[in-house]
Amino acid sequence: MKQHNIKQSDLPEIGSQGVVSEILRGKRELNISQIKKLAKEFRVSPDTFI
Repeated sequence: MKQHNIKQSDLPEIGSQGVVSEILRGKRELNISQIKKLAKEFRVSPDTFI
């Protein structure tokens, strides 16, 4: 996120700020839909987020 200058609030397609916060803190895992959206956004393989 630092490399791309992205904040939690810049990822609404992943979920609410609360959901994003839980993912970043390791309390929640990404689901398939979120992984696909992140992979598309960052132009990387979905495997990057698995």
